[in-house]
Amino acid sequence: MKYSKPAGRRGFTLVEMLAVISIIVILAALVVGGMKFAKDKQDREKARIQVALLSKAIEEYKADNGSFPASTNASGEGETKNLRQLLYLDGKNDEKKKIYLPELEESSRQNWITGTGDSATITDPYGNEYRFRSGKAALNPDFDVWSMGKDGKTKEDDLKAKDSLDDIRNN
Repeated sequence: MKYSKPAGRRGFTLVEMLAVISIIVILAALVVGGMKFAKDKQDREKARIQVALLSKAIEEYKADNGSFPASTNASGEGETKNLRQLLYLDGKNDEKKKIYLPELEESSRQNWITGTGDSATITDPYGNEYRFRSGKAALNPDFDVWSMGKDGKTKEDDLKAKDSLDDIRNN
């Protein structure tokens, strides 16, 4: 008995299916890799903008009050609670004082704040607390504000150290 294929009903071979699946996997890998690169770039740019906004608010604070906010820690660690108090909470709680950076509100859509109340800290897009220092400990003439970057590490006084290479700082 002779078997004949119906005309026009040809299927795909295993090799053709594997080729198509391989192409789809390669394209998916490129898309996922590109999305990761874009997310990293977006986080870095967001941190750069936030550092600039914090710097501007600190400059405005100095213009109104005659001095920069004081820092007590030369490493800049743990200073954002005090900074948030001066730039946002004092103005919110006292109508006579100015709110310098409204984005520092806990319910802000900017997601700058981690924690609640007095223990809230100003955090960068990587989830690390921003660093702030002023006075003689600062590398800049007036104050330093910086993000420790994606790796979450910093060397406060050595900008060329391996841990500081991805830091985002005010100029």
